[in-house]
Amino acid sequence: MVERQIKLTAMEDVKDFVKEASKCDFDIDIFYNRVVVDAKSILGVFSMDLTRVLTVRCNGQSERFNNFLNKFAVA
Repeated sequence: MVERQIKLTAMEDVKDFVKEASKCDFDIDIFYNRVVVDAKSILGVFSMDLTRVLTVRCNGQSERFNNFLNKFAVA
């Protein structure tokens, strides 16, 4: 299990994120505090507070997805 901190600021970022997450064959969750949603659900991700730093939890490994997350990574 891998966790990364990201920040999605634009609607286009959310669409791209969900599109890339959907290409993975393992579960990916995105959460803030106690709210957890399926990262492959565009409605779920849009329901998150996008002004906050979000945590992505991947239950598998994909170098392509990890590289994609780098552009949204928070230090």
